[in-house]
Amino acid sequence: MASTSAQKNIAEPGAPKGPSRLRYAAYGLIAILAVIVLVIIWNFSAIKSYGEVGTGYAARVVCSCRYVGGRSLSDCEKDLEPGMEIVGLSDDPDAKRVTATALLLAENQAEFREGFGCVLLSEAERKALEE
Repeated sequence: MASTSAQKNIAEPGAPKGPSRLRYAAYGLIAILAVIVLVIIWNFSAIKSYGEVGTGYAARVVCSCRYVGGRSLSDCEKDLEPGMEIVGLSDDPDAKRVTATALLLAENQAEFREGFGCVLLSEAERKALEE
């Protein structure tokens, strides 16, 4: 019987010694996620700026397509560049205004004005609409 108790204390061949591989994988995943979060925080102002430019572009193009070209909103979405799928569009036919939003980053609006075509609304104009 002494031999069986001695055999129980011996690790099986191929068994990991120390921390398991799963634990190392978890640490690696946490490190990768931490790096991604730090990169996003470090570049947030640039990411927000890209959102502003993208929503302005989308609002202006779709407004022109919709109110100058006379096409439907769903048809006008095809005119946007590849990669613009994250930009949401909404239409206000009474005001002849298109709103483009990019997740929680940015929002822009373009409005059709007779003699000028579609123009982006300034921040002051957007705030006045909210009131």
